[in-house]
Amino acid sequence: MIAQYLISGVVPSLRLTDNGQKALNLMEIFRISHLPVVEGQQLAGLISDKIIYDLNIIDKPLGDYSEHLLSPHVHTNQHIYEVFSAISGLNLSAIPVLDLNHNYCGVITVLDLAKKFVDLVAVREPGGVIVLELNSIDYSLSQIAQIVEGNDAKILSFYISPEAESKRMTVTLKINVIDLSAIIQTFVRYDYNIKAVYMDDSIIQNLYDDRYDQLMKFMNI
Repeated sequence: MIAQYLISGVVPSLRLTDNGQKALNLMEIFRISHLPVVEGQQLAGLISDKIIYDLNIIDKPLGDYSEHLLSPHVHTNQHIYEVFSAISGLNLSAIPVLDLNHNYCGVITVLDLAKKFVDLVAVREPGGVIVLELNSIDYSLSQIAQIVEGNDAKILSFYISPEAESKRMTVTLKINVIDLSAIIQTFVRYDYNIKAVYMDDSIIQNLYDDRYDQLMKFMNI
């Protein structure tokens, strides 16, 4: 998924002749705090509501304050991860998109990005989630996939979260089955630390009941 396919079809751009009030009105309509300012096919910059209020340019042309416009942008061929990095790293609600000739193509909003990310991580697909915690040196995607697929399931998506100031990491797996009991038991046999499980509550309760019954049988031997 690249930036070209993330561009909003409804959020407009501003002109240098537009004033701060028009920018604020559009920001309120589209629930964002940044809008691109464009002249012809060229991006003049990105205006924010903070800049408008700080400079008190409610009734003044944006072009008179072009040196205060923000300059971040992405290109049409950049991956969605790069777009995420740019928009989150700079705390933006929207980011302009340019083609390879630096012509303005449109804008990507946080909402556009969130909607596409939902598809990217298979949020709408039925299934459950397992969160593993392990040492970074022990991480092996091939082994994790083998455990999941060995239980007749598939990994729909996954992501890794390194723990700050630690050599440990968490691996979050979205799996295409609702009953994760067999997969959980296999991870336990391979000495994986299961940090969290998200699946149907009744299935989790049955898993706990089964473990309790096994413990009672063991204690009665």
